[in-house]
Amino acid sequence: MRVVIVTESFPPDVNGVAHCALQTARHLVDRGHAPVVVAPAPAPGNKPDADVPCPVVHVPSLPLPGYPQVRVALPSRRLAATLIEHRADVVHLASPFVLGVRGMAAAARLGTPAVAVYQTDLAGYARTYMGAGEAAAWRRIRSVHGAADLTLAPSSAALRDLETHGVPRVELWPRGVDTVRFRPDRRDEALRRELAPNGELIVGYVGRLAPEKQVELLAGACGLEGVRVVVVGDGPSRPGLEQALPGAVFLGRRTGDDLARVFASFDVFAHTGPFETFCQTVQEAMASGLPVVAPAAGGPLDLVAHGRTGLLVPPRDTAAVRDAVRALAADPALRAAFGAAGCATVEGRTWEAVGDQLIGHYANVLAARRTAVAA
Repeated sequence: MRVVIVTESFPPDVNGVAHCALQTARHLVDRGHAPVVVAPAPAPGNKPDADVPCPVVHVPSLPLPGYPQVRVALPSRRLAATLIEHRADVVHLASPFVLGVRGMAAAARLGTPAVAVYQTDLAGYARTYMGAGEAAAWRRIRSVHGAADLTLAPSSAALRDLETHGVPRVELWPRGVDTVRFRPDRRDEALRRELAPNGELIVGYVGRLAPEKQVELLAGACGLEGVRVVVVGDGPSRPGLEQALPGAVFLGRRTGDDLARVFASFDVFAHTGPFETFCQTVQEAMASGLPVVAPAAGGPLDLVAHGRTGLLVPPRDTAAVRDAVRALAADPALRAAFGAAGCATVEGRTWEAVGDQLIGHYANVLAARRTAVAA
């Protein structure tokens, strides 16, 4: 198949949309297909850390005001030209919102089937950043995804949200995890001594430092005796979080094997954001053998088995996060049991497995189009 992946974000960006688009391209190439990626141009001089397996067409972009790490695509003829030149069999729209909307329109004009991947809780972001606008966000989501031949939701919670708000033709497509890179034996005792010189229990967070992630909920854990909070990532909230989380260590952005080493050197992984449609870092933590504390909302509901691989807590509850960390800190055997169970749970969730599922979705969409034309 000839696939054009239209994505709102791509490496060197570090986020779930960029990572999933890269893994999708890699898997398509590995299976003998021919993908091309269309993405916003990165900031000048910014190059991807990872090898990109296929051609990438960059369209002009500008930094998002107030959040310069996010690039927003400008109108460009390159998108439609790429669909025509590549003779796309299917257009893959990764978290369509700006560039993806144009990709959907171009696919419709050319009569090319489109598969839209829902990956960002825009309604939740509207509440966080604007205090309103949730209804408008859902209207846009419904308009964009309603035009697709198929929408793929990453979790059962996301699927329910889409169906509840009137998005048709939705199926489940989860995310994979690199179990070769993320594994317990990456644990680094020298790094642990550097992060927690007095032998503290290390509670780690990995992700963007932005308002919707609500990392400030780790403040209660920072106050626990014998606990050291370590934050990995960057974003506009970092200066405020450095004030809100006394004693926490901020490592900045980490990627690749270095990130895997940091993950495996934690004792507990804590995620705080309530707007995750999936939450890839939870899977990476589980693959690293860590017990997980996460909000009982969105993607983590599918990933964390409460009382078996970790603890689910009420969203936006600092005390609940603190109490969950305290319970795990007090019980090494429970941490070990949760970590082992989590590692076993994600063992088969490879990118190869979910990539093959995606190719199956493409094939079904193409077959449905052929049937419709024949009728």
